[in-house]
Amino acid sequence: MAPVCVLVGPPGAGKSTVGHALAALLDVPFADTDAQIEERAGKPIPDIFVEDGEPAFRALERVTVADALADFDGVLALGGGAIMNADTRAALAGHVVAYLSVELSDAVKRVGLGAGRPMLSVNPRATLRYLMDQRRPLYESVATHTIATDGRTPQEIAELLAGELGS
Repeated sequence: MAPVCVLVGPPGAGKSTVGHALAALLDVPFADTDAQIEERAGKPIPDIFVEDGEPAFRALERVTVADALADFDGVLALGGGAIMNADTRAALAGHVVAYLSVELSDAVKRVGLGAGRPMLSVNPRATLRYLMDQRRPLYESVATHTIATDGRTPQEIAELLAGELGS
């Protein structure tokens, strides 16, 4: 069993929103590893960062992603930083991975300026730019498909991706 498609990209790329739309088009379930992490931890991600620290969050994220890649057969959205882990990048090999790219201006409009996003709590615009620049080569390295999301609705992106997946 493996996901039909794994969505990766920075905050604001639309992984969850597009993931729901793509799953509906493909008639498969949708899962978001961030939601699974919150369920496992019994608390929201910002609380995990504050109470347990980023290393604890990343360890839980690594296990959650590995489990989902092995046991889930729908559309799977990964948290924006999941690809920072080398084991996670290696685990994505052989999977259908769609990188939802987004430019900074659209990402800022979509995420707002940091509410509920611990990585964006200090100087959100500059931090988001830094994270996007740092992670872009990693997203590209794991992607089997790249979709530019700028100026497109989630439904348009999902339909475009479904077409690329041959569905």
